[in-house]
Amino acid sequence: MVPGIGLMKRRLEKEKDAVALATSGIGKEYNAKPEDIETLETKYDDDAGDWYVALGWDDKRAIIKMDSVQGTITEIKEI
Repeated sequence: MVPGIGLMKRRLEKEKDAVALATSGIGKEYNAKPEDIETLETKYDDDAGDWYVALGWDDKRAIIKMDSVQGTITEIKEI
């Protein structure tokens, strides 16, 4: 029997895990150096189980949405 989503252990349990994944994704997508990327804000949505991380680098800003169970980036939205 496969455990339900509520019983599965989340891969992104902590804020620092979400920030690390978001920073890695921005680094790959925009060729930004990790030391140049600044964390602006983080938020966890209890209902959906998603992390939202706002990052800034150079003169750009982006919001990265991640699925905490799958441990993957689901959307990068440049603002």
